[in-house]
Amino acid sequence: MEHVSKRFGDFYANKDINLTVYKGEVLTLLGENGAGKSTLMNVLIGLYQPTEGSIYLNGKKVRIDSPAQAVKLGIGMVHQHFMLVEAMTVFENIILGDRNTRGLFIDREARKKEILELSARYGLDVELDRPITEIAVGAQQRVEILKALYRGAELLVLDEPSAALTDIEVEGLFKIMRKLTEEGKSVIFISHKMREVMHISDRITILRAGEVVTTLRREETDGQALANLMIGRELQGDYFRSDYDGSHSGEVLLDGKNIVTIRERDIAAFRRDHLGFVFQDFNLLDTFSLRDNIFLPLVLAGKDYEFMDARLRPLAKQLGISDILEKYPYEVSGGQKQRCAAARALITEPQIVLADEPTGALDSRSSDGLLELFGEINRDGQTILMVTHSVKAASHAGRVLFLRDGQVYHQLYRGGETQESQFRRISDTLTVLSQGGESHA
Repeated sequence: MEHVSKRFGDFYANKDINLTVYKGEVLTLLGENGAGKSTLMNVLIGLYQPTEGSIYLNGKKVRIDSPAQAVKLGIGMVHQHFMLVEAMTVFENIILGDRNTRGLFIDREARKKEILELSARYGLDVELDRPITEIAVGAQQRVEILKALYRGAELLVLDEPSAALTDIEVEGLFKIMRKLTEEGKSVIFISHKMREVMHISDRITILRAGEVVTTLRREETDGQALANLMIGRELQGDYFRSDYDGSHSGEVLLDGKNIVTIRERDIAAFRRDHLGFVFQDFNLLDTFSLRDNIFLPLVLAGKDYEFMDARLRPLAKQLGISDILEKYPYEVSGGQKQRCAAARALITEPQIVLADEPTGALDSRSSDGLLELFGEINRDGQTILMVTHSVKAASHAGRVLFLRDGQVYHQLYRGGETQESQFRRISDTLTVLSQGGESHA
């Protein structure tokens, strides 16, 4: 990739990127959330067209105007959220769009034999006749990798592949990656986990604010140096408040009531009356307009149009979605979908909002608007529980819990700090934890 830029309006998600991937290597893209890693890879696989710059494959300039074209060129990508059809079996997912199909017919036994040979060759154990809904996350990932290899991938992009895996599954994934590179295939590994980066990478390219900072060989650097390059300054100071005692129980309490004991038949009503959800993958219905998607929880609660419209108007104005409400989800950008998903969660005025990476698809301006809205409803007495990799988003919180390996290691309280001071403390704490630095204090 030479001098590649991707601009959305006036915002550069990627700016003047130069990136080279060699045969038989694992190249890691390392950067904080929002650094531009996934956008750059979406340009590579044809989901986005570059605003500027060129892409070369084996020394030849190519134009990749769609994911289908990327597949033809031998480029495959396993997204963080798998692109599998749950109603189909493993085999059916792998052959979907099969290059060997002739009309409506396909030689299933020949295709199964080919897939099983690939499976054995790379250690990608799968059960071809099992429905996707019946296999574990690690197995689903193997299906995605097999699907890419079956379609002829020579360059494989793995976007945060260890995010939902157990430690044993991560080790299995790394063995697969090494087997691929030993046979001359190339892997681009997108991650923010320093220990994994230092374990599996041949070279490491650091992105910050949409630009390449530098590229280093693994043996030339260490976790501390990479962390400094990621955040743009040296890690220093005492940023931990280690007052979390590790205690836990089997109860989840809301207003003193253990909600774990709620009867299954009452769960839907409880969620409708108390909770609002902002899903990372939006969870919008393509057959409904954005307005109808937002109205859906109020429709289910039996509210009339006048009531719903009165609730939506101020929300839509604050989130900047008033002019797209009649469009359908497939007609708008990811950021616009995310703002509509937030509106749907907030329109019921829930007691608690559960937000999973709510700013992940937003540009800086939209992110600020959503976080300001969260702040307003929080001051009005509603609770926001937000899961995020974004230091900027976390810096708006009154309290931040840091999780690693399934445990809470530290928590920070904002108190009377400025948002800038909170930003610095969170950034440095995350950097230390990503290196396994729980002994720092």
